[in-house]
Amino acid sequence: MSGGVRKLSGLQKDVLRLYRDCLRATRKKPAEAQPRFRAFARQEFEKNIASVKRTDVQAIEYLLRIGRRRLEQYMGPNVRDISF
Repeated sequence: MSGGVRKLSGLQKDVLRLYRDCLRATRKKPAEAQPRFRAFARQEFEKNIASVKRTDVQAIEYLLRIGRRRLEQYMGPNVRDISF
């Protein structure tokens, strides 16, 4: 077994960046709503991990675009809580 660390592809880095951005964005929401925002983000990423192949670049790029748009929407000042 190799002791080296495998480098992430650009697409993998984009997915991780979006996930981190989602988690960071929850800090700007009211304290009582933060756990629900984190749980929602995690659920969405886990759902898509299960349904999309790692080699399906088009689907991953599409989901990244959708995810960025949704993050922008949810981070609006009028969105104070989330239910799912």
